[in-house]
Amino acid sequence: MAMTTGTYTTILYEVDGPVAVITLNRPDRLNAIGGAMQTELRHAMATAERDTSVVGIVLTGAGRGFCAGVDMDGLEDLAAAENPNPFADDPGDVLIPGGAERDADYERSVTFVMAVRKPVVGAINGPAAGMGLGLAAACDVRFAAENAFFVNAFAQRGLTGEHATTWLLPRLMGHARALDMMWTGRRVSAQEAQQCGLVNEVVPSEELLEAATEYVRTLARTAAPRSLMHIKQQTYRDLMRPLGPAMEDSEARALVSLNWPDFAEGVAAFQERREPNFPELDLS
Repeated sequence: MAMTTGTYTTILYEVDGPVAVITLNRPDRLNAIGGAMQTELRHAMATAERDTSVVGIVLTGAGRGFCAGVDMDGLEDLAAAENPNPFADDPGDVLIPGGAERDADYERSVTFVMAVRKPVVGAINGPAAGMGLGLAAACDVRFAAENAFFVNAFAQRGLTGEHATTWLLPRLMGHARALDMMWTGRRVSAQEAQQCGLVNEVVPSEELLEAATEYVRTLARTAAPRSLMHIKQQTYRDLMRPLGPAMEDSEARALVSLNWPDFAEGVAAFQERREPNFPELDLS
C-alpha cells in the first residue's frame, strides 16, 4: 500500500492555513526514532513541500518530550555487521524532500530537513536527546519551551558524534561550547541554548506551538515563498563553499529574480503601502 499522510503510525500531520504541523507521535517512548518514524517524517516533509498552500513547517513532539533519540529497543542490533547504519539507508519508494536537485549531503540521518525547500521551524517542547538533538539542530529556526533541554550521551555510551551534531552544533553555538556539550553529556537548558544561539526564542510551554505557527504565518503574510526557498538553499550551501562561489551564485540568482512575478508584487506592495500577495510556490 502506498504511503499517505493517513497511513502514518508514528507521526501526526495537519495543515492549518499556510502551516503544516508535523508531530512526532510516540509519547510513551518520548518520541524515540525508529526506521518507520524517519521514513514517515521524510514523506510528511516532502508532502508539505509539494502542497502549494503550505509556506512553512512546524516540527514538534507529542507529550512531554520532543525526541529522546534513537529507539533504545533497537540498539542491540546496531553493532551487528549486517546492519551497521540503519539510519543512513535509502528509504525506498517514498517521497523525499528537496527535489531532484537536492544535494547528496542532505540525504543521511537528520540532514534531509535542511533539503526541505520551505522553512522548518522546530517547536522543542521537551527533552531533545541524541538523534533528537540532531533533528532539532537541523531545523532552520527553533522555539523552545521553558522546560525543554538539549543533551547527548555519545561519549558516555562509547560512541562518536552522530546525526550531524558535530557539523551542526559548532555552526550554531560555537566549537568550544559544542565540544563541551558533546564531551560532557551535560544538559543544556532552553535558556542557555538561547544565550549561545542554539535556540531562537524561549516561550512558556503553553504558548510554544502558537509562537512557532505564528512565525510561519508572519512569513506567509510578508515574504515570497520562492524567496524563502532560495535564501535557505543559499545559506546552507554557502556554509560549505568559499566566498567567491557564494557571491557568483548570489548574483546569478539575483538576476533571475528580477524577472519573477514575486519581485513585481513585492515592489508594488511596497509602493502601495499594503501587504504583498505573493504567488504560491509550486514544487509538484
